[in-house]
Amino acid sequence: MIQVGDKIPAATLMEYIEVEGNGCSIGPNALDTQAACVGKTIALFALPGAFTPTCSARHVPGYVEHHAALRAAGVDEVWCVSVNDAFVMGAWARELGTAGMVRMMGDGSADFAKATGLTLDLTARGMGLRSNRYSMLIKDGVVKSLNNEAPGQFQVSDAATLLAQAKTL
Repeated sequence: MIQVGDKIPAATLMEYIEVEGNGCSIGPNALDTQAACVGKTIALFALPGAFTPTCSARHVPGYVEHHAALRAAGVDEVWCVSVNDAFVMGAWARELGTAGMVRMMGDGSADFAKATGLTLDLTARGMGLRSNRYSMLIKDGVVKSLNNEAPGQFQVSDAATLLAQAKTL
């Protein structure tokens, strides 16, 4: 399992961008996790699935709400990662109004989740292998803080917790 001090794993996440601009084409775009973190501070949070109750009602909205404060604390980008495809993440981004605040990244084959070791097996619920709920601060590709939730919990991976940690970097 990934730990504080580890480099972010090499993986490709997919992002659906609806509006063309500044070098971003419309449609699913590949993002190399390691290359995208170079020289940046990233607030990354992961969750079990798009359009699920806690994720939609509390987890993502908290990061949208705290976006300006995270930026003021030195965070360059906020990423939401879920084991869903880029099209689902794009639709969810549209519904939650995350444009310009939270990059909604699809980890469709759970490659990133597996590489971090932070997986959650929801096969019994018909959802297969998913990402556990967690948050982390990544500075220049290195994990500086990690907040891993116990199964079924939402207590330490919220935006307020990560904001407090970002203020101490």
